[in-house]
Amino acid sequence: MVNTMNASSSEMDNDRTTSTNARVIELPIPSSPIISFRILIRSGSVNDPAGKEGLNALTALMLSQGGTEELTYQEIIQKLYPWAATISVQYDKEYTVLLGEVHRDHLNAFYKILSDLLLHPRFDSTDFKRNKDLLLNYLENTLRGTDDENLGKQALNALLYQDHPYRTTEAGTVQGLKSITLDDVKKFYATMYRQGNIMFGIAGGYPKDFPKHVRDDLAHLPEGATPPVPLPPPKPIHGIEVMLVQKDNRATAISFGFPIDVTRSDEDFYPLLVANSYLGEHRTFNGVLMNHMRGDRGLNYGDYSYIENFIQDGGSTFPVPNIVRRQQFFSVWIRPVVPANAHFALRQAIRELQLLVDNGLTAEQFEATRKFLINYSKLWVQTQSRRLGYMMDSELYGIPYYIDKIQEELSHLSVDDVNRAIKRHLQYKNIAVAMVVKDAEPLRQALLSNMISPITYQSAPASKSVLEEDKVIERYPLNVTAVNIVPAREMFER
Repeated sequence: MVNTMNASSSEMDNDRTTSTNARVIELPIPSSPIISFRILIRSGSVNDPAGKEGLNALTALMLSQGGTEELTYQEIIQKLYPWAATISVQYDKEYTVLLGEVHRDHLNAFYKILSDLLLHPRFDSTDFKRNKDLLLNYLENTLRGTDDENLGKQALNALLYQDHPYRTTEAGTVQGLKSITLDDVKKFYATMYRQGNIMFGIAGGYPKDFPKHVRDDLAHLPEGATPPVPLPPPKPIHGIEVMLVQKDNRATAISFGFPIDVTRSDEDFYPLLVANSYLGEHRTFNGVLMNHMRGDRGLNYGDYSYIENFIQDGGSTFPVPNIVRRQQFFSVWIRPVVPANAHFALRQAIRELQLLVDNGLTAEQFEATRKFLINYSKLWVQTQSRRLGYMMDSELYGIPYYIDKIQEELSHLSVDDVNRAIKRHLQYKNIAVAMVVKDAEPLRQALLSNMISPITYQSAPASKSVLEEDKVIERYPLNVTAVNIVPAREMFER
């Protein structure tokens, strides 16, 4: 059961209408001793002022890793520890979510802290410096230095969304963060943390009168809402446009994709969900990419595809909820391969996409994938917090509960529905590609000249049929129209 207060029919339509009051989403589970909170704020990196990129992320950290007017950050940590309670935050392009979880024995004391973080943040200068340094370290040392996979994903984002509000990383830019002052954070908080921008979710065995207490507290926030940031269409891609991020690494991470005009609000999303699962379900061995690239050839650890933004939830195989976006993109993630096989791996993945677009799924492939997804999607809500998150996402997309909708939509899909959706929304000719490489110039020349790229096997050769297919893949033509080389140290600077 989901209860809402002043919820609009579809937050995804918020370019035309915006709720002015806070909403409360309730998921009562009387038998659960755990109380889960998700406080969703319609504020993301798209709201960062020019030259202050990272302001949303830094403000969010000042709440989740800062103090209240009554308690310092260290005092909060000391109180949470014996309760085994948690407070954390995640931030994306359009939404930020403050998460909390506690045993109901400590609900009142915990909620006082959580609500004070939202309503009465401390904005301490020491917390500000620590959180600012944390974000800068992530951009300068982690993303540029040690996390090639996410470096490739963020480079793809920069390619897909040039001159677009989605352009920067969710954490901002180096120079943007350096320019932010504590006063900037306070002003941003006053602007964005308003009643109409808040959706407050509660799940678990909380008292029946508890939601009223929450509503009364939220009424202390300033009234109204900020207008949504206009989103222009992403820049068109012409042919295969490549960014080579050059750094001293041992393997090559590859991400490629293109914008699609489909979200969970659209009918075609659900046949595409089946098609995508067939092509490359995240961290499973069902997908064509995984079977043909890792299974048959041992190219790398994993190869997956996505029809919407995907962020893995911890060590699971599932996406995190509450990363709703008004515009989405199709992408393929090729986990790092040895440099000698980078060109081959890119060719193979794009060829597999072409085979899907040109041939579609057979009736047998469709039935197997549909059956898998109907059951697999039920696992996405193993915890009450995740279930709450998907309920809140469903409110924002203006759809029935997402997991139930998957079951309903897939139950009456046909293979023809899937293949028609593939033809309408997927393609293989206009693609943005990001590759994190050590020797960029030789690869640039190879891509532009369509140089043959034989695979190098690290162990015994594959089967005869695979080796025969390798001869086709190594000559597969790529219409590469542009290749730009960018040193890793320059990424996310401005």
